[in-house]
Amino acid sequence: MADILTDIAAFITDHNLSESQFGILALNDKNLVPQLKGEGGKRPRRLWPETETKVRDWMAQAAAERSAAA
Repeated sequence: MADILTDIAAFITDHNLSESQFGILALNDKNLVPQLKGEGGKRPRRLWPETETKVRDWMAQAAAERSAAA
């Protein structure tokens, strides 16, 4: 889980997004990142392999579109 959180944090920084913006754009879930971190004293949310693949695919596509636009 730490690897995906590290990758998400880097993506958020590189693309100047908030955690909620990232969640909405990636999975239409504004609480994705805080729940993955386990904020609010709750257990971290489980990220199923299929969902992690969706998030990583979305990040790759968004990065590619940004590079193409630059």
